[in-house]
Amino acid sequence: MELNAKTKIDVLLKQHPFLLDFLITLSPHFKNLKNPLIRKTMGKVATLKQAADIGGQDVADMISVLTAEIEKHGGSAEASGDSAVPPRNEALTDPKERQTVLKGIIRDLHGGKDMEVLKTRFRALIRGVEAPEIAKMEQELMNEGLPAEEIKRLCDVHLEIFKEALEERDRPECPPGHPIHTFMKENRASEKIMSETSILMGRMGQPPDLEAFKEHRPALGTLIDMLSEIDTHYARKENQLFPMLEAHHFTGPSQVMWSIHDDIRAHIKQAREAFAEGDPVNTSASLKKAIRAMRDMIYKEDHILFPASLDMLTQNEWIKVKEGEADIGFAWVVPDTGWPKEIVEEPEAEPAEPLEGLPDVAGALGLDTGHMTLEQINLMLTHLPVDLTFVDENDRVAYYSEGERIFPRSPAIIGREVRNCHPPKSVHVVNKILDAFKSGSRNTAEFWIQLAEKFIYIRYFAVRDKKGYYRGTLEVSQDLTAIRKLEGQQRLLDWE
Repeated sequence: MELNAKTKIDVLLKQHPFLLDFLITLSPHFKNLKNPLIRKTMGKVATLKQAADIGGQDVADMISVLTAEIEKHGGSAEASGDSAVPPRNEALTDPKERQTVLKGIIRDLHGGKDMEVLKTRFRALIRGVEAPEIAKMEQELMNEGLPAEEIKRLCDVHLEIFKEALEERDRPECPPGHPIHTFMKENRASEKIMSETSILMGRMGQPPDLEAFKEHRPALGTLIDMLSEIDTHYARKENQLFPMLEAHHFTGPSQVMWSIHDDIRAHIKQAREAFAEGDPVNTSASLKKAIRAMRDMIYKEDHILFPASLDMLTQNEWIKVKEGEADIGFAWVVPDTGWPKEIVEEPEAEPAEPLEGLPDVAGALGLDTGHMTLEQINLMLTHLPVDLTFVDENDRVAYYSEGERIFPRSPAIIGREVRNCHPPKSVHVVNKILDAFKSGSRNTAEFWIQLAEKFIYIRYFAVRDKKGYYRGTLEVSQDLTAIRKLEGQQRLLDWE
């Protein structure tokens, strides 16, 4: 049977009666077809195009899923040329058309349409979908106004639609030592730790028994500590890989994945707190949430993020990712040696010429209250007992100190848009501070937080030149844990 926009509903249902129930799944507006009188009257005159309009469907997509459903039941159908849909054996190949269909499927999913119907549409229209296509589709949806939080909310459901196609593809293979090779090596290590944790929780029973919890407490505590190292894996993604992707205007991963990273961190923190309180039920519940989210993230990394990144970044960009990795560290594993055989290093800057009038200080720079060389300035900033970051007037990170590190930083952050250096849920606060500093309504902002056992004091200062013009923002973070404990006074040197 040939299907097109002019095919009558009555003709369609007489030849394929099983489509009656299937049509109702496409739209609640089709429930009236259950009424025999309506089928005999309206069905004789209503076309697929008219039915699609009533049900809020795209006629081309509707013909495609009907064709697939008929073939699924052993029948045969063909979509004719005026249906604007390729036949079942001619899946879309044009990249722009594929992107349009992919975005339409996801928009319909977010609009509440049935998952199985959308899966059928996907199978009918798209074959051989690859990770870069999916990554590009989600990026375009965000560019068109779909919020990152909405993408995150249904991220797992998106994967459910594409999973079969993605699993037809092999995981990417990279030479030992390549950043992606190290990321995937960490993923395999984390899978073993998660399996061990799940097995141990199984031994404690469901719900977990208090006595069993006490018996296995030492081993469980060790595993929770090991799971916590996932923070380093995510920090490297956030500070090394994401900046490179953002340089290609590919911000989707940093906005969506970072938010999920924070969810996982929160689950692990809740597990640690419940474990410390001797609460087996909440320990187990939080660990299950963390493990489920970590496994889902591994799938997204292996099948979407990493292949898309390899497709997008150049060899030189991967070298930059590699160069900053050790500054953040690695989770569970040591990177293999091998790639790249040679790291391209920037030539050292020529030493500055001595300033006139300062013959005794070679290379000195005249400051408001003295003179120092670049080396001395760098050493001074490095030895300050605070964590400094300077953001220029264009909202780009221009500098961070190498002294007392509180929050992870790496060379890849230099030049990065400051809003991309914070979790999505904090961006509105960053915007508020920057807007107030630029307008002149505020000059400082301060926060203090409890970070594990440390009490951290974070301050932001508007930096202005002598004319009062805004030139940037200075972030100063300091560990006040020991300072808060000081009492009385110490007026003599005590090094004992």
